[in-house]
Amino acid sequence: MTIVVDLETGRIVYVGNGKGADALDGLWPKLKRTGCRIEAVSSDLSEAFISAVNEHLPEAVQVYDHFHIVKLMNEKLDKVRRDTYNQETDENKRRLIKGQRWLLLANGDNLSPKAEERLYKALDINRPLATAYYLKESLRRVWWQDNKHDAAVVLDDWIEQARESGLKPMVTVADTFQRHKDGVLAWYDYQITNGKLEGINNKIKTMKRQAYGYRDMDFFRLKLLSLHDDTYPFSG
Repeated sequence: MTIVVDLETGRIVYVGNGKGADALDGLWPKLKRTGCRIEAVSSDLSEAFISAVNEHLPEAVQVYDHFHIVKLMNEKLDKVRRDTYNQETDENKRRLIKGQRWLLLANGDNLSPKAEERLYKALDINRPLATAYYLKESLRRVWWQDNKHDAAVVLDDWIEQARESGLKPMVTVADTFQRHKDGVLAWYDYQITNGKLEGINNKIKTMKRQAYGYRDMDFFRLKLLSLHDDTYPFSG
């Protein structure tokens, strides 16, 4: 299912079936009836959702969520790791590369000295892996700038470096960021994320576990819409 959340109140305002653009078909007439004006939308990089919002809310600013941008980058980094592992013929090096997935995807600032040492050993033996890792780490600088203009300069530089790396997964993610650059940088206009949505998803998972799942999807939808009622056990 697809859920839509009011970022000001944290409440679920719409539940649709599926994960494609048609999952939002019932949302648009509902918004039209309320007469509300949507200024900004936070979402992942789903092309279907991006197109649907562009069509039905052309005046709204689309802000692409940090978590999903980093998630995409991590997926491509792990693809480089797997490719590197498959191409390596030295068994000792293969074992070293295979065992570093968590360290590669973790925030480099949070690693212990011992973990850093293990990671750098893996990076030292393979230049493509090291290149992809440092691109992953430097991507965070996009959101550390004082203003949108400086962030755009950093992002343009990052895209150029990723393309020059010659690594296909990095070139792919660079092309994605180039195509959606406005939405990545829109965070400087509206500093919103999918954070509240992720918290709600965790509540939904807890609710489903306690109920051992829901067979009646209409009932499940009603439970989601009432998730933040004061009387609901998971509200707050």
